[in-house]
Amino acid sequence: MVRGALEDVETSALDEQHRALLRFVAQLNDAPASVRAGDIAQLHAVGWDDEAIHDAASVCALFNFYNRWVDAAGIHGTPQAVYDASGKRMAAGGYSRDEP
Repeated sequence: MVRGALEDVETSALDEQHRALLRFVAQLNDAPASVRAGDIAQLHAVGWDDEAIHDAASVCALFNFYNRWVDAAGIHGTPQAVYDASGKRMAAGGYSRDEP
């Protein structure tokens, strides 16, 4: 499902509610000044409340901040072995840092 959403949100297995949210996040990411009240009304119409919209906007904004900070600071990528270990930990125990 994640791969499908990353490749093409519109043809992914996501329901319309989640496709609408990802469209909004893409708009916010690509052209933040273009977001209007009607865009928020569309999210309300498919069932998102203000708290969920705020959370999605916050995550989008934070990732933009982190990516720009990392680029400006010249931080280099994490070794693949670290991602592999993290993936195994998350597969076993979710996003919690506690031991499974």
